[in-house]
Amino acid sequence: MNPLAILLIGAIIILILIAIGIYISSNSERNLVEDRLGRYLDDDKRAASGREKEEASTALTEWVNKRVEKSSFGDQIAKNLARADMKFKAGEFIFFIFILCFVLGGAAFWFGGSDPLAKAFSAGIGIAVGIVAPIIYLRGQQAKRLKKFNDQLPDMLNLMVNGLRAGYSTMQALEAVSKEMPAPICDEFRRVVQEMQLGLPMDKALDNLVRRIPSEDLDFVVTAVNVQREVGGPLAEILDTISFTIRERIRIKGEIRVMTSQVVMSGRILSAVPFVVFVLLWFINQEYMGEFFKNIACGGIALVTGIIMIGVGYFIMMKIADIEV
Repeated sequence: MNPLAILLIGAIIILILIAIGIYISSNSERNLVEDRLGRYLDDDKRAASGREKEEASTALTEWVNKRVEKSSFGDQIAKNLARADMKFKAGEFIFFIFILCFVLGGAAFWFGGSDPLAKAFSAGIGIAVGIVAPIIYLRGQQAKRLKKFNDQLPDMLNLMVNGLRAGYSTMQALEAVSKEMPAPICDEFRRVVQEMQLGLPMDKALDNLVRRIPSEDLDFVVTAVNVQREVGGPLAEILDTISFTIRERIRIKGEIRVMTSQVVMSGRILSAVPFVVFVLLWFINQEYMGEFFKNIACGGIALVTGIIMIGVGYFIMMKIADIEV
């Protein structure tokens, strides 16, 4: 049997096992957002968490995790994973991308024809897809979770207002939010309550929340709470007014999203179609696509010009659909 085929089959098996592990971990009840973003857990919890991770991880992924977590790049990946609520660590995400690139690159190399240059170019296409696809999925999950958080924010404010009017302190109102509201907002405010219970000031805990959730509405709420704590005033009335404002903004944004959805989808589809058609034609009929690269200078200039024009068109269409509220 061809050694390349053996390597390809082995990589596919590894990818399937990793996908199964990710699926199992994503359905577990344990919330790993605390582990990724926490800096204030006590030593016992941290040691127990470390033992669980050491038992669950393979030696290779553990080695990758230790190297990645020491870098600023790994820290940024960990924050992005936490914002997307994806249940694995930065090193595991990078390892998954590496395996995906290996599998797709190997498959593309295998089906890339007989010419060595064509095989190398095909492998490059597979590797590029393996890098871009997880990043696009990560961004999509971040946007979905942020939208869900923003939609829950007015209900959270109403719950806080009712608690404050019933005689709760601000701390007790936040604790009620962490217990009564659904995910993802309960997870984030549970984090705020835990940090405050461990001795962190409320303004610092709320600032950490804003860093984890880059929401303009949340920033507005946190600013109002911090100002009220410094100068005084009826917090319940302030939050009630903010809740009404945020509800109206959400309603208007929804109407705008409906009106601009055609522009957004057109921009995405029209920008993706040239690349998809290029890849399909390359693997279906390399002889036909090879005509494009017979003159490297002209072909390269045309390729770069096409990519630039597609990027500019996509940017303009997204700018048209991006209406400030």
